[in-house]
Amino acid sequence: MLRRPSLALTLAISTTALALTACSGSSGGDQSTVTTGGTNAAAIAKLPANLQKGGTIKVASDAEYAPNEFLGADNKTVEGMDVDLGKAIGKELGLDFQFTNVAFDSIIPALGNRYDLGISSFTDNKKREQVVDMVDYFSAGTSFMVKKGSSLNPSTVADLCGKNVAVEKGTTQLDDVTAQKKKCSMGLLAFPGQNEANLALSSGRADVVLADSPVNAYAAKQSNGQFEIVGQVYGTAPYGIAVPKDSAHAGLAEAISMALADLASKGTYQQILQKWGVQAGAVTTFGLNGATS
Repeated sequence: MLRRPSLALTLAISTTALALTACSGSSGGDQSTVTTGGTNAAAIAKLPANLQKGGTIKVASDAEYAPNEFLGADNKTVEGMDVDLGKAIGKELGLDFQFTNVAFDSIIPALGNRYDLGISSFTDNKKREQVVDMVDYFSAGTSFMVKKGSSLNPSTVADLCGKNVAVEKGTTQLDDVTAQKKKCSMGLLAFPGQNEANLALSSGRADVVLADSPVNAYAAKQSNGQFEIVGQVYGTAPYGIAVPKDSAHAGLAEAISMALADLASKGTYQQILQKWGVQAGAVTTFGLNGATS
């Protein structure tokens, strides 16, 4: 995900009217959503018994992926589309969602131990579903971002043979480029955070950055014309909220699914996406483990 140094250094995003400073995705502050009783009795009834009268849900999120999740002006508070959705879900369930900034590839291994949920633009795929349950809530693909004026116009990762490609570790984009690299000559630059990948592009180390389509679009918009999106989006798939499969979290995934459906029926879900300019990724159903690959 994306964030921190000033816009001039990162070209990798900052929310409008926010000046941000450098930070890696491996540590960070908490953001709590205080709730005073939930509004969705049916969903609350699905929760583990110890949460049906309230409680705290510890959420891990890699705050370098604006506009979905990023650090605010205080360099501590996690903000973004995913955080706003988490707040809204918390109100439905009467739970206090506390967001902590965690390196992306460390989130899923920590679920069920240090954290209760991963809400961090996770693409729902079969590999992840083997480890956690996924509550689908958004749709995104992978796009190609280059420096303005680049001759690249790719429609698939295969079109990047002979180029240097920057991605974030732990992402589906890393999997895609790693697989293609076995078939042709290609430079692979994998970074702990999306911010570093964007810096590699601005410095000329990379020819192209692969990231989720709403994230690359936002980075390009915030780059003062230095970056642009080219080619075709590929691999459209759902985002999923990652929920541990253990008994301590039994029913939590279903409760979140029900809460999201209610938020959509009220229009709250759509309003949150519109706030962050990502309404094109809205979905109409919020199923569990909906990956097709």
